[in-house]
Amino acid sequence: MLIHPDFDPVAIHLGPLAIRWYGLMYLFGFMGGAWLGKSRARKQPWVNWTVEQVDDFVTWIVLGVILGGRIGYVLFYKPLYFFEHPIEIPQMWQGGMSFHGGLLGVMLACALFARRHGKTWFAVTDFVAPLVSIGLGAGRVGNFINGELPGRVSDFAYAMIFPHVDMLPRHASQLYEAFLEGPVLLAILWWFARKPQPPGRLSAVFLIAYGAFRFLVEFTRQPDDFLGLLSLGLSMGQWLCIPMMIGGVGLYLWSGTQPAKQA
Repeated sequence: MLIHPDFDPVAIHLGPLAIRWYGLMYLFGFMGGAWLGKSRARKQPWVNWTVEQVDDFVTWIVLGVILGGRIGYVLFYKPLYFFEHPIEIPQMWQGGMSFHGGLLGVMLACALFARRHGKTWFAVTDFVAPLVSIGLGAGRVGNFINGELPGRVSDFAYAMIFPHVDMLPRHASQLYEAFLEGPVLLAILWWFARKPQPPGRLSAVFLIAYGAFRFLVEFTRQPDDFLGLLSLGLSMGQWLCIPMMIGGVGLYLWSGTQPAKQA
């Protein structure tokens, strides 16, 4: 039986300043995405992006992920609690980020960036779709280091005990998500991105693939204590993935009616 190493969540102590692993994972995700974006801009001329635009876009994405992720967590998971404790909303160091909220934040950031640079919205979302997998995978590794979001109790041969939770063997669901949302999702999206695609195609593949991976892994992830399982025995994360997958299928079908070029 595996036992969680109980890592120190603080990677570096600099006097009163504490640099946490979770923050470093976010930084790694943004830097890795920026590097991959610059590579696309140089090697895939049909995307019609410059390295300078990628640098500018990173700022928009950082704001979209952080603000959207936090606001999404407040609205999707604990609206009543934060309504009564509004002073805690900006206290992101206490934990609490929502991927689906971050996705909405990124979509808004893409719209604003597209308007500023004279691009279509899909030209921006299709460009960023293959880049976010690095951040998603790194974020789940951060969850594992913190020992947060553990899996459900299981007799799986490689189940893991999280001592700060209890002494029961559980799925290491953070690592499942890190693998699927990181290298697997990146490989799928990069395969599509290797040649020109119709507008919306890469965005659609991202919505379908991420939604499917997250929906499946949620069966091994312990539901949030304050929510539990909702209708039909599904978690909040699964319910939020359903419209993602439906929208992705619809967008994929629509993209098939468009010419294979970026605008």
